[in-house]
Amino acid sequence: MNRRSLAESVCYNETTSTPPIQFKSLLNKVHRLKRFVYHSVRMSGSGDKARIIAEVVPRANSKPVCSGCGKPCPGYDRMPRPREFEFIPVWNIPVSLSYTMRRVDCPDCGIKVEAVPWAQGKHASCDVYRHFLATWARRLSWKETAACFHTTWDTVCRSVKWVVDFGLKHRDLEDITAIGVDEVTYSKGHKYMTLVYQIDSGRKRLLGVIRDRETQSLASFFESFGTERCARIKVVCSDMWKPYLNVIAAMLPATLNVLDRFHIAKKLGEAVDEVRRQEAKQLAAEGYEPVLKNSRYCFLKRRSNLTLRQATKLRDLLKYDLKSIRALALKESFDAFWQYDSPRWAGWFLRKWCTRAMRSKLAPMKKFVGTLRNHEDLLMNYFKAGKLYNSGIVEGLNLRINLCMRKAYGYRSFDLLQVSLYHTLGDLPEPKFTHKFC
Repeated sequence: MNRRSLAESVCYNETTSTPPIQFKSLLNKVHRLKRFVYHSVRMSGSGDKARIIAEVVPRANSKPVCSGCGKPCPGYDRMPRPREFEFIPVWNIPVSLSYTMRRVDCPDCGIKVEAVPWAQGKHASCDVYRHFLATWARRLSWKETAACFHTTWDTVCRSVKWVVDFGLKHRDLEDITAIGVDEVTYSKGHKYMTLVYQIDSGRKRLLGVIRDRETQSLASFFESFGTERCARIKVVCSDMWKPYLNVIAAMLPATLNVLDRFHIAKKLGEAVDEVRRQEAKQLAAEGYEPVLKNSRYCFLKRRSNLTLRQATKLRDLLKYDLKSIRALALKESFDAFWQYDSPRWAGWFLRKWCTRAMRSKLAPMKKFVGTLRNHEDLLMNYFKAGKLYNSGIVEGLNLRINLCMRKAYGYRSFDLLQVSLYHTLGDLPEPKFTHKFC
């Protein structure tokens, strides 16, 4: 079989004597072009440089379309050489569409190069190929995608940007009733970005990526979100970062701001760990046996999650009259707070627990009590919202954010990171094509 027949035929059924499928027929099946036809298909080059070139010509009597206004106009002339547009590879062989562009004499826009339906502007890649690369770039890193399909990293990057821009322009932001707000570090030097998620029961997605965690930045997001959409939000999950609380109170006054349960548990664990560290130093200074050495996770983890070695260590520590054991008892008793359903009884338990913690004479625990009392109203919102929303949803999405950054070994700029996060977690609508290639 010569190169031409290899390029023009795809398969042949010897049993039924079915005629071979022409490559042009396959292209018409999966990538039919309005106002244009596939004229011929040929193989160019050999070995690693082999590629398939499909020549495209206009249909008879079809007028070119102005790239400025999109109206059919009389032709002016043709470009001296054909342009080639990258298409989806077949059997790991690169495929290109070759077309000699026409210029139009538009009465409104003047002399313009015609618009073609398979590519936009001066892009050297077909739209369907850019969508193909962007789909794989969601599964692999951009560098790996470029290597797999024998293209450049810049081509993959531009493809992802195009898909994200389309998705952001066409996404539906109506009927959002619950959101989550949190911050994540994205670079060394305490550089933070603020993430806004939709956390409704039927849909979890990324809504906004903001460069820092300042008051004005988050306020700008809600301003661009729109007053009517903000009015539909009923629940917001956030941590205790003061700028977040101020913006939410100002921009979403009618919402229930549910305080982040994860961060409450984290701060309580930090208080217990601080008691343990202070007591370990005191025992060492007074010459006692270092019984608290290598016991950190015995106090931070739940007893059901302890390893055999950690459980044995904790059982030995329970024999001593230690401040750390008192702090641990307070920490474990606080778990009952989350089991209440009624805000009234949850508040009753919280006040009783805080009184007990204040009488423990443990400074880190007393500091934690101050935090709880300052945010008691926000804590009660967790129960007022029916315990349906918590930070576990947000933290799960944050984990995917970190995996996305780790997969790429970081990004050269925040703008590229923003594009990648929207592409991965934004659940954005994508352009529709005749055939789904991925």
